[in-house]
Amino acid sequence: MPRRAGAAARPGAAVTAAALSLPLGGGRAAPPRPGPARPGGGGGETEPRAGRPPARRALSPPRPEPAAAGREAAMSLLSALVPLLRVYCIGLLVILHQLRRRLRPRCPPAPVFPTQNGKVAIVTGGAEGIGYQTVKHLARLGMHVIIVEFLYCDLASMKSIRQFVQRFRAKNCPLHVLVNNAGVMLVPERKTEDGFEEHFGLNYLGHFLLTNLLLDTLEQSGTHSHNARIITVSSATHYAGKLHLNDLKSRCSYSPHGAYAQSKLALVLFTYRLQHLLTANGSHVTANVVDPGVVNTKLYRHVFWVVKVAKWMTAWLFFKTPEEGASTSIYAAVSPEMEGAGGCYLYNEERTKSADVAYDEELQRRLWTESCKMVGISDESSKAP
Repeated sequence: MPRRAGAAARPGAAVTAAALSLPLGGGRAAPPRPGPARPGGGGGETEPRAGRPPARRALSPPRPEPAAAGREAAMSLLSALVPLLRVYCIGLLVILHQLRRRLRPRCPPAPVFPTQNGKVAIVTGGAEGIGYQTVKHLARLGMHVIIVEFLYCDLASMKSIRQFVQRFRAKNCPLHVLVNNAGVMLVPERKTEDGFEEHFGLNYLGHFLLTNLLLDTLEQSGTHSHNARIITVSSATHYAGKLHLNDLKSRCSYSPHGAYAQSKLALVLFTYRLQHLLTANGSHVTANVVDPGVVNTKLYRHVFWVVKVAKWMTAWLFFKTPEEGASTSIYAAVSPEMEGAGGCYLYNEERTKSADVAYDEELQRRLWTESCKMVGISDESSKAP
């Protein structure tokens, strides 16, 4: 019988020793007893000794395959790169269209709109840029304009929006025009106080909740001959947008360009669904979405430095001024041509076609239902056809 180092092994000791690849005790491990080879076994393998459990090899954790890690990194890069390229391609096409329009021999004269004395409007983001120019023009026409920044409302906070609506209702004044203009663009990944991705939360959900909470007042203010109007400012980047209904908070992956484009697509889908519901209810309210074009505003503070330099050098020629960018919002708010017209996508004061996906009624319905859940309001659209 072969001599073993140290005392007799306890039951299971052989397993432990094999698992740790160490001999029992401080001496040399006992050599294996010769025996018949196991069927199909290789040389040196022997039958396990009676009464002792067979030794087992330790299982090391699986190592990630280099190919799999490379594919994952490539997919991550691609998920950020594709939206970026799509957004900048759309922007370049819009800039070329604006340049061609600007170089026309005869530019059409600015339209003259009727006075709006006695009417009330709310404009979000009315302190600067396109919103400020919209406010200024509506006020010149005689409208009483409430700039949301001055009647405090943080569109990134559902609580703040509800408080704003309560303060506005306390004034007991009508509401004839609502311009959903405020927004952010290409911000770094961050959340609103309610936990929503900022583009989706501020650009879309904030205006979704605000519009729904003010809808009763708008319906009471509109008449058969003078409908109340909801104007929502989207962007040509919606053509590059994809709606991720299973990840509206962008938890799986984040691309500032993809998130911005998604929020602008959501605004178009929202407007079309809203108009469908307004028509079904016989409301004297219309909802339209406008595209201001590529406008020289402060929204570009988060773009790449190369784009900032290019914008600084060429904006005077290629970009619209904020006043030019506001023209379509103003047209949608007060033009007699838009009386009773809803569900339109407007660009350069003309009706045009939005992205094909925006006309998907099932997608419109699903986004509306999910949005109601996210902001905590009842989904009255479930009763509509």
